[in-house]
Amino acid sequence: MANALWSVDRGRSPLIGTAIHNGHLLRSGLAAGMAIGPAERLREEDPFTECFIGDIPNRVVVHRSRFEVDLNRPREGAVYLRPEQAWGLTVWRETPDAEAVEDVLRQHDAYYAMLRQMLTDIEATHGRFVLLDMHSYNHRRDGAEAACTPQEAAPDINIGTFSMDRAYWAPVMDAFLACLREQPFPGRRLDVRENVAFAGKGEQTRFVHAHFPRTGCAIAVEFKKIFMDEWTGAPDAEAIAALRAAIRASLPVLEAALGARP
Repeated sequence: MANALWSVDRGRSPLIGTAIHNGHLLRSGLAAGMAIGPAERLREEDPFTECFIGDIPNRVVVHRSRFEVDLNRPREGAVYLRPEQAWGLTVWRETPDAEAVEDVLRQHDAYYAMLRQMLTDIEATHGRFVLLDMHSYNHRRDGAEAACTPQEAAPDINIGTFSMDRAYWAPVMDAFLACLREQPFPGRRLDVRENVAFAGKGEQTRFVHAHFPRTGCAIAVEFKKIFMDEWTGAPDAEAIAALRAAIRASLPVLEAALGARP
């Protein structure tokens, strides 16, 4: 498992789920030169996002840490070499040389070659598809004991639509948002909003909309870390189950809306 890059599960469905920041693995040579440890890396990774795609027939789970290569950044910025690329963190004690960086970036090339082939196959079978690009985000950045980000600026689920033709995909997007807003979370309904904490400007959704502009709807789904302690990494099993159930409930809605898209 230490050398695993990603896992792919294929099913007979036009729905795909990805968890490209789920991973925590690092090449040993890179880890030795890092100035940050596993706990700091984990805080900026998206652990447990693989759980949220568990009911989607087509799934991709990436096992490498985004601190090795960030598949949601363009190739030229996919390795964090400067603090401004990594939330102000000084990632490296010994910055990798150009050869090492290029070696890692081949993973970026290979991932997008794999994804394009997979989506081309699904497009050929189903005509259109929806890709749910699952991520998570911190809301207690000022410290473990500090106040959370106010709810008005940090919805439970932030839907990012920056790179899509929002008007064209409105039947899919509006149905998805309406469904998620009806889903229960312990003690309340989910707060689901669009382009509040993030706008969905990542590389993967951009790639899908560039290559499949009328057949691929890629939705960036950012879960606030209400399902774990972002400082200790401890999961909340009840919250994870509720969020997975919310996504599961949306799948038939997405398929129906996709079929209705002219």
